[in-house]
Amino acid sequence: MSAHDDIERGILALIIINKAGGLIYNRTFGEGLNQLNTNDYLVLAGTFHGVHAITTRLCPAKAQPSSQQNGAGSIPSRPDPPSGLEVLESENFRLQCFNTLTGTKFLLFTDTLQANVDVAMRKIYDLYADFVTKNPFYQLEMPVRCDTFDRKLNSYIREVNNAR
Repeated sequence: MSAHDDIERGILALIIINKAGGLIYNRTFGEGLNQLNTNDYLVLAGTFHGVHAITTRLCPAKAQPSSQQNGAGSIPSRPDPPSGLEVLESENFRLQCFNTLTGTKFLLFTDTLQANVDVAMRKIYDLYADFVTKNPFYQLEMPVRCDTFDRKLNSYIREVNNAR
């Protein structure tokens, strides 16, 4: 077993970016990623936000369903919003982005072998919705400072990483 194998793997980090591209939360879990300073996280958040906006506009246009398919008098369905960058994978890690309907982006860094990343992302979003957005003292778009969210998130990440 090499020294590389001793490094804790699984879910490595979480970054939450508000709809304006500002960093509102970042947390690392374990030793799988190089440590960055606060300024680096701010630059990463802003850069990802810009790249995501560009890739959203680059999405190929989908064919609009014809009115014949919907039937006469039916309400046409609303097209899905363009998704932009969703997954970025390297030989060392995978970055998965979940973009909420409000424009908040959740970036989850995992090792490349981590399974069920979409399930983990959904659970993290549920924790955010339950313990951050429902907190009467939290202001939307501002940095997340919620001890209960931190505790629940750390507990969940520990559970996922220990299950590997």
